[in-house]
Amino acid sequence: MATSTAPAAPPTEVIPWELFEEKMTKAGLSQAAQGAFKLNYEQLVAGVTGLVPDADIDPVQELPRLEDLKAEGADIKELLRQTAVLKLNGGLGTSMGLERAKSLLEVKDGKTFLDLIAEQIKYTRQKHGSNVRFILMNSFSTSKDTKDYLSKHHSDLLAEKDVELMQNMSCKVDAATLKPATYSEHPDMEWCPPGHGDIYPSLLGSGMLDRLIADGITYLFVSNSDNLGATLDLDLLAYFAGSGKGFLMEVCERQASDKKGGHLARRKKDGRLILRESAMCPDGDKDKFEDITLHKFFNTNNLWVNLKTLKSALEASGGVLRLPLIKNKKTVNPRDSSTEPVFQLETAMGSAIECFDDAGAVVVPRSRFAPVKTCNDLFALRSDAFKVTEESTVVLAAPVPPHIKLDDKHYKLVDQMEALAPAIPSLFHCKSLTVKGPVRFETGVGIRGAVTLINSTGEPVAVRGRTFEDTEVDVGQS
Repeated sequence: MATSTAPAAPPTEVIPWELFEEKMTKAGLSQAAQGAFKLNYEQLVAGVTGLVPDADIDPVQELPRLEDLKAEGADIKELLRQTAVLKLNGGLGTSMGLERAKSLLEVKDGKTFLDLIAEQIKYTRQKHGSNVRFILMNSFSTSKDTKDYLSKHHSDLLAEKDVELMQNMSCKVDAATLKPATYSEHPDMEWCPPGHGDIYPSLLGSGMLDRLIADGITYLFVSNSDNLGATLDLDLLAYFAGSGKGFLMEVCERQASDKKGGHLARRKKDGRLILRESAMCPDGDKDKFEDITLHKFFNTNNLWVNLKTLKSALEASGGVLRLPLIKNKKTVNPRDSSTEPVFQLETAMGSAIECFDDAGAVVVPRSRFAPVKTCNDLFALRSDAFKVTEESTVVLAAPVPPHIKLDDKHYKLVDQMEALAPAIPSLFHCKSLTVKGPVRFETGVGIRGAVTLINSTGEPVAVRGRTFEDTEVDVGQS
């Protein structure tokens, strides 16, 4: 997502910046966080559209591919000593009905996202005898739950230096006045997350960037905690370290289902790589934007950053990377549409690719982009179509990944899905499963080929001890 094409309504008065500065200082936000917000706010007031027409960019057609990269000859132990793995852990998974850190959701064999991530780190350390650093970027919504869980299950990691990087908060902006939004009933609702582009001011403002560099950490691998495919790949690490680049983005080839999403491009005026999101595309260029043979690659949000280069880039730009604004219009209480409209100002970390002269990208297989965004994803992941390896990675065990489409009315939220699927069916031989209506999956169910299960009664109907193969069945009638 990117900047809206419609400029903000001009305020009827000049808004003193001090109103925001005072509020953020009182909340304890660093100068780096305040500087990043100020840049976003200035873009909002100026009505910056962020439009990038096709005439201003060249398509990216060829890139290095992961399968061609090998770490042969690299000193892996030494590279790992200079590396930190950072997982973005600020999300609650509200779209799936969760009220705590999404990484605490059980995904496979009784293990949560956080368990698998922690075990991957420990395995890498043990196998290579090198203490790769581990960092979680938490938000004010996820910090306590995450640390409580770590203290019970991975207390050794929680005790480590700089294991937590705290995401900043961002002032909500009153859409009518462009002043700081106020909501006396729940003052905490006057704040919102600043998007994962906040990683850069958070690293700088917390002092962690300088501490990591002082500890000999040069390479930072960043990914979302709900992307189980985003493991620390040693071939990629060796390539990034050897390339001398300041920033490297993992990209995948766009498919027809990706045509509405953003893509990688090269800006003509300075030759830098950029990300163009759908809101940055003029209406007249939509056909080209959606041409996946022209604009071939999308961002996985798996990023590699050279911390020394990042520090230099921040110093050269006054402590703030100039990232494109993402403007979201909501109400100050998101659960009450009658409350005042506000703007929430965010940035995306991948857009920093345009802030580095020497940024690069590598094409990776879809297996490195496997985020769990819906209960469809979770249903498949919990089945026998996937398995957990010795390295605590989750990989496809079946011949093909099953395509799952559960009825949103009955399975959209995790507690709904778990109530209707106390036993996940076998999906090892499944190509696709579509469920319409409340079908309750109990033990001994197998799905083979392409199957549609319908329950037209409106009340849950249980299936157990039964295999369905290449069929459409109304289980309410059988």
